[in-house]
Amino acid sequence: MTMNKVQNDIAQGNFSTTELNQLITFIQGVKTNQAKRSISVGDAVFVVQKTKKTRGTVVKIKIKKAIVDMDGMGRYNVPLQMLELA
Repeated sequence: MTMNKVQNDIAQGNFSTTELNQLITFIQGVKTNQAKRSISVGDAVFVVQKTKKTRGTVVKIKIKKAIVDMDGMGRYNVPLQMLELA
C-alpha cells in the first residue's frame, strides 16, 4: 500500500472527528514504539521540531520520553516520537 493510497482513503472516507482523533492517537503510538525499538542509550539523535533539528545524545530512555544531552545546551526530557537517529 502506498502513502498516496492511504492519504486518499483517509480523505475520501466519511470519518467522524472522533475516529480521526483515534487514528492520530494510534499513529503517534506506532511512532513512539518504533523510536523505542531503534534508539538506545548513547545513540546520537536529532530532536526534530517544526522549524529545526537539534543534535544530541540519548542519556536515558523512559516509557514515553528520553533524556537527551543537547550538545552544549543541557539535558532535556524529549518525547520519543520527536527523535530520529543522526
